[in-house]
Amino acid sequence: MRETIINLACLLATGMLLALSTILAKVSTRLDVSPVALLAWGCLGAAGVLLGVVTIRGRLPRYSHRILEYALVAATVSFVAPNLLFYSAIPHVGVSFVALAISFPPLFTYLGALALQVERFSMTRAIGVALALLGAGYIAFLKLKSPSQASGWIFAVLAGPVLLAIGNLYRTLRWPEGERPDALAAIMLATSAAMLLLLGVLPGVSLAVPLTRDALLLISAQIATFSLQFAIFFVLQQRGGPVYISLLGAVAAIVGVPVAILVLEEASPAGLTIGGLLIASGVTLVTLGARGAHTSLSKSRKG
Repeated sequence: MRETIINLACLLATGMLLALSTILAKVSTRLDVSPVALLAWGCLGAAGVLLGVVTIRGRLPRYSHRILEYALVAATVSFVAPNLLFYSAIPHVGVSFVALAISFPPLFTYLGALALQVERFSMTRAIGVALALLGAGYIAFLKLKSPSQASGWIFAVLAGPVLLAIGNLYRTLRWPEGERPDALAAIMLATSAAMLLLLGVLPGVSLAVPLTRDALLLISAQIATFSLQFAIFFVLQQRGGPVYISLLGAVAAIVGVPVAILVLEEASPAGLTIGGLLIASGVTLVTLGARGAHTSLSKSRKG
């Protein structure tokens, strides 16, 4: 019971931080800060914070090919590629739709986990995953049916959950033996920051940030959000496994959509009530079905 409560607390905290980072991306468009700039500087600052913490604790990983592979692949599929898609699409489709799209990975992750024998089949979890996906899919379907000039961005956003599902599975399957969650979070963020800074040399990509009070506060808020989010994120990955962590997006949707509507004055997505209830029900069932779902393969990744 205690483990379930801790896992649920980590899930809720990380999901809320994920929602906050998505909302900050919307705010950045009003402050002339590009999505790449917000990601790059926020990620770089968070990497500095976590690298400092693990260095002080003496947990900085030693270089190895396995660590390098983990950092590069995890950074690409878990952070850089999906976030670039989501952040770039926000001005075109809104925070609420992106927040809902982030709740799609559970089905892909669950099917992959079953195929790779990272999880045993659980009827309770299967129903929960199906309900969460049904709720998010219902809202997405209504979004695609509505008159819009952003259908290309809608499909781009829908590619993000596939990358997130791959990342959820990869981080468990390739977790370097003996490494701590905070150390892996630090090296993933550092690698992500390096990738994003390299993007800044490409034509048409700007990392410039206006030297205004609001813009600098925005970057500071993103640094704090990413630092907390990924410090807890890797703990949740280790404790809960790939399917459980895939529910982060559903939590982010429950938090982010109302904020987008009430604070950022976005239009309420069609079907929000029904879709939201299905998503919340799915999260509950996957949480309740967690006991005994993980195989020894996922447990062996704990350091």
